[in-house]
Amino acid sequence: MKLDRGTVVVAALQLLDEVGLDQLTLRRLAGKLDVQAPALYWHFANKRELLDEMADALTREIPLRPLAEGESWQDWLAERMRDQRRMLNAHRDAARLFVGARPGPSALPILRTALESLQRAGFAPREALRGLFTLGHYVSGFVLEEQADHPRGPGEDLDQARRWLADHLGLFEAVAQSGHPQGEETFEHGLAMILEGMRAHLPPAPPSPPSG
Repeated sequence: MKLDRGTVVVAALQLLDEVGLDQLTLRRLAGKLDVQAPALYWHFANKRELLDEMADALTREIPLRPLAEGESWQDWLAERMRDQRRMLNAHRDAARLFVGARPGPSALPILRTALESLQRAGFAPREALRGLFTLGHYVSGFVLEEQADHPRGPGEDLDQARRWLADHLGLFEAVAQSGHPQGEETFEHGLAMILEGMRAHLPPAPPSPPSG
């Protein structure tokens, strides 16, 4: 097999899905590629550079689509965030991989398209960029919780819930109505709240010209 950067990244992403980020070592990756570990350093200076390249490769899985004429910017932006969440959840520990990664070249077209789309919708460049960063942090943080491994002993969840309810009975109704903390409804509600906050930063529409 011809070894190049692309081949190494593909194998590394496969290994990520198989063993998770903590167990993804250059030695294990070399074994998967049937090479000696030093051979990988011809293509990547260190593991951090490889992880950045892996994150950039996953970024290319996010569909690139600008805001269409007449389309609601809220609907368009919400779908972009859902695309990002779907991509992260399609790979084991992808959120952790992204949180520590330096943005690569594949992120630039996505960011440029999003900024241009939001500016066409009326946002100032600074507000558009801040909104995108806020949404990106929200999605990454939400998926971090979705992908977190929280081992529990037998009956531990039930025991904790009983103790919590005994101490905080007044919050029960609110908790019961809020749904699962990492559920779809919770994600969508948080997304809608951020989009509503962004809407408040849109400049007021110019007054209509007088008729007649």
